[in-house]
Amino acid sequence: MKKITPFIWFDKNAEEAANFYISLFPDSKITALTHYDKAGAEASKMPEGLVMTVSFSLSGTDFMALNGGPHFQLNGAVSFMIECDTQEEIDHFWYAFADGGKEIECGWVVDKFGMTWQVVPTILGRYMTDPDKEKAGRVMKAMLKMKKLEIEPLQRAYDGEEA
Repeated sequence: MKKITPFIWFDKNAEEAANFYISLFPDSKITALTHYDKAGAEASKMPEGLVMTVSFSLSGTDFMALNGGPHFQLNGAVSFMIECDTQEEIDHFWYAFADGGKEIECGWVVDKFGMTWQVVPTILGRYMTDPDKEKAGRVMKAMLKMKKLEIEPLQRAYDGEEA
């Protein structure tokens, strides 16, 4: 069975976005570029020679980006979640995406290209699904107060300590 590859529509900055993303994730690279030829440019009303698609890999996950024009815009209905083991990892991604972008809440951030990311500690899923509903509730309450997620206060909430 063929794997699923996220396909992201950009106006005209797919290559810039892909280069930004590969600069943030370890073991990442551009794997292929295609350009609009004369026929493609005429059909799409895009400039001939412009990058049409960018195939890239972020830490082993393949993506494809398209310069498709302004017909479709990115929005928060689709996002990519990054699970981070440390606060340093969270800070790395959060501040990179927030620079020129928009901080939302509960670990959500929109980057300067309009892509929505969820930057979360790896422990969050386990804490939120803990069979002890009181623990899970405390973590939820602590998380709802945050934009960028902070591991220490989430840990304290889980442990029942003052957040």
